[in-house]
Amino acid sequence: MHPRIEDYALIGDEQTAALVGMDGSVDWLCLPRFDSAACFARLLGDEENGHWRIAPKGADRCTRRGYRPDTLVLDTEWETDEGAVRVTDLMPQRDGAPDLVRVVEGLRGTVTVRSTLRIRFDHGSVMPWVRRSDGHRVAIAGPDSVWLRSEPAVHTWGEDFGTHSEFTVEAGEKVAFVLTWHPSHEPRPPLIEPYETLQASVADWRAWAARCRYDGPHRDAVVRSLITLKALTYAPTGGIVAAPTTSLPEELGGVRNWDYRYCWLRDSTLTLGALLSCGYQEEAGAWRDWLLRAVAGDPADLQIMYGLAGERRLPESELPWLAGFGGSKPVRIGNEAVDQLQLDVYGEVMDSLSLARRSGLPAKPHMWSLQCALLEFLREVWRQPDEGLWEVRGGRQQFVHSKVMVWVAADRAVRTLEENPELRGDLDGWRAMRDEVHREVCEKGYDPERNTFTQYYGSRELDASLLLIPRVGFLPPDDPRVVGTIDAVRAELDHGGFVRRYSAEETPVDGLPGGEGTFLVCSFWLADTLHMTGRTKEARDLFERLLGLANDVGLLSEEYDPVAGVQLGNFPQAFSHIGLVNTALTLYGDEEAG
Repeated sequence: MHPRIEDYALIGDEQTAALVGMDGSVDWLCLPRFDSAACFARLLGDEENGHWRIAPKGADRCTRRGYRPDTLVLDTEWETDEGAVRVTDLMPQRDGAPDLVRVVEGLRGTVTVRSTLRIRFDHGSVMPWVRRSDGHRVAIAGPDSVWLRSEPAVHTWGEDFGTHSEFTVEAGEKVAFVLTWHPSHEPRPPLIEPYETLQASVADWRAWAARCRYDGPHRDAVVRSLITLKALTYAPTGGIVAAPTTSLPEELGGVRNWDYRYCWLRDSTLTLGALLSCGYQEEAGAWRDWLLRAVAGDPADLQIMYGLAGERRLPESELPWLAGFGGSKPVRIGNEAVDQLQLDVYGEVMDSLSLARRSGLPAKPHMWSLQCALLEFLREVWRQPDEGLWEVRGGRQQFVHSKVMVWVAADRAVRTLEENPELRGDLDGWRAMRDEVHREVCEKGYDPERNTFTQYYGSRELDASLLLIPRVGFLPPDDPRVVGTIDAVRAELDHGGFVRRYSAEETPVDGLPGGEGTFLVCSFWLADTLHMTGRTKEARDLFERLLGLANDVGLLSEEYDPVAGVQLGNFPQAFSHIGLVNTALTLYGDEEAG
């Protein structure tokens, strides 16, 4: 039986990440970066596409597993007839080369343990040449090389195009495996000491988690989400990937399979607010600086997403040799939505930079001049239709959320000038633009018969992004139109007690066949708006039900299928965990950023 998405746990080193299954198998790992080709791709294919399993011989799923408290160090345990054993998995923060460390420890009795390693470079398509060197196994193909060693050395052999080890551990005995990647044209990097590395990683993560200022209910879930966001951060640049995976399906067996190993602007304000509110100024500053570098240049060239260092070209292609998760094809790498026009991202950038300024992050040279250039360009193009927040592939529309975010861009510029009179800008012109956009949205994006805003001008469809209207300040929470919109979204986009982002039946605006699950961040938005409109008990009830969707180690994907009871979409999803943190702050926090 193929694992479920929620069967996986995440480990990482803030430059890439791996997914570890409940059977002890590492089924996904891209090296050396999040967006590199995978050397373990069983997640999207089968064992021949690469994996590394360590487990008691003959055992299947583990008995229990969990992160060590306030860390990204994973313990997986099995109880067998012979005894008990633990495998501890981590990826230490790197000085140079990436390392995957797996420590096997006997807990009780004498247990025979089996390791099976199949390296398959280039997303599971390239079988390397494997040789011995100084007691290590070395796998090389093209630009990639990995070294495998164990401490102490154990019986290891090659068979069936894999590298196998078998050994026994008694209570208190340990065997550590280390897998190290480096460019094949360079010499082997220095060896790390696995046991010292384990202790240092535990201490580093706990010191980081201790900085969290949130001390309200469900703190464990909030800290786990923040650790996940930290793990999805590309440390050299401060960029945060939407997820460490590609092509985990939004519908099992369907075609809605996308590559999320990039950095989206749509997440920027909510990410910044979560980090600032929880006390992570350094990480917030790094994200703000990444944003400034990524969007620098001609405002007409602003993209909805960028690579880890701000790369702009993310060409989309398909990998036909991979069968897809649960048969969901095609498997894609790259993302052609990078070329879409999404007017909302201008509002996201302006809102993020405004929040950064108001929160006391040190201003950067030319930050205000960049904001002025973005707004002046937006003043010329805001009346155009676009593809919208959800990156639809069914044609451009006059999306209401996009226009609301245009208003946000103008509003934040006006407020910045009002609060900082030493800055220069077209205050009167931007006020006029803000007022014009507001009037148009209220006239063309609102359905007075149903007392709700709609997905786009002239449409009767709804969109969960409308729940952000009170959060961004477009209208106050007690405005009857806001209350009506919340109630309409809740009624019409409800699926099993959670919220779809829009209707995907009949003639969906996204232009894609098939359906999808409920979009988790949208349900967090609903909880926010219920609280803002005085329905706090309902909001907290919804929040607790959302927490119940997390897997056994506290991770959330992009979507949830309430009928099948499974998670869907790329995993773990930054947007979902950002939603969790911000909703906890909304419902229980003593202070909020901005």
